[in-house]
Amino acid sequence: MERVSSGAFFLSVMRLIKVIFACGLLALAMAMGLMAQPGSAPVTVTAQPAESVAAAPRPPASAETEKPLVPQAAPTLFNLFGSKWLPVTNSMVCTWIVAAVIIVIVRFSTWRLKEVPAGAQNVMETLVESWESLAGSVLEPKVARWVFPYATTFFIFIFISNLTDLLPGVGSIGFGLRDQHSYLPLAIEHADKPLFRPPTTDANLTVAMAAIYFVMSSFWALRYNGPVGLMKHIFGVKVKAGKWFLLPLLLLFIFIGLSEMISIVIVRPVALAMRLYGNIFGGESLLTMTLTHKPLILGILGALPFYFFELLVSFLQAFVFAMLTIAFVGTLCMHMDEESHGR
Repeated sequence: MERVSSGAFFLSVMRLIKVIFACGLLALAMAMGLMAQPGSAPVTVTAQPAESVAAAPRPPASAETEKPLVPQAAPTLFNLFGSKWLPVTNSMVCTWIVAAVIIVIVRFSTWRLKEVPAGAQNVMETLVESWESLAGSVLEPKVARWVFPYATTFFIFIFISNLTDLLPGVGSIGFGLRDQHSYLPLAIEHADKPLFRPPTTDANLTVAMAAIYFVMSSFWALRYNGPVGLMKHIFGVKVKAGKWFLLPLLLLFIFIGLSEMISIVIVRPVALAMRLYGNIFGGESLLTMTLTHKPLILGILGALPFYFFELLVSFLQAFVFAMLTIAFVGTLCMHMDEESHGR
């Protein structure tokens, strides 16, 4: 067994402090939420005849019970083969379109490769080489070769999917109540069931991408460290013979290792999925609420600043998702000691 380095001990103690601090903040937030709950007055139920209950007028729908402009669940457009187990939602249709566009662009840019790249080939090679260089600056060469194709694919797919949120007709063309005040024959007040929905505003897609990251990162971590090496990497410090007085510290490192396991299995995938979904869904909701403002010209003018903001958010969220994929894999596929690892 090897000796305990002071750097590793300090790092483990700092991790423990962060975990305790985070738990304290969570407990404080829950306590404040409970304190903020309004007290409910006792409800008195009086018996009424059946006739009076049946004839009682239905209370008007309040703003809290109205349907949201952008529902969280993507509406189903049709079912494959007539089976209710194979629904096709508007976000799935948009996902297929985005995938087809990416395939066409990549195929067009690499149709005839030139020694001196130009045009679309130059853009594609620059994009791929940039992500390869970025992954190589963070990870070991062999790990970078594993990760950078996935990170690059995530970035391209998420960025183009986010941009569909800004296209005219996405989220506004579909089925709904006819607009009685419009002279257009197919005008509707609001698309209750749009034909297209940005793929990343559907939590099913972001969770699926986070699941792909989790499966592949676990495979790469096992391939790099081995099962025993991975457990040693997660649970940390090794105690060398003659340093038995440090054995009680193993309880501390077991606790830190368990918190690290929770982070790897739950926190990181959930953070990847919910960060992307929350930002893009929030932007879609904001744009929809702004564009439905009457008169329409005021809605369009009010939405213009948010269009530029959402364009920046579309790029940043794609970059953050791909970069966090590289960073999270880097924490699993690296050695904390100074010994070189065979490549």
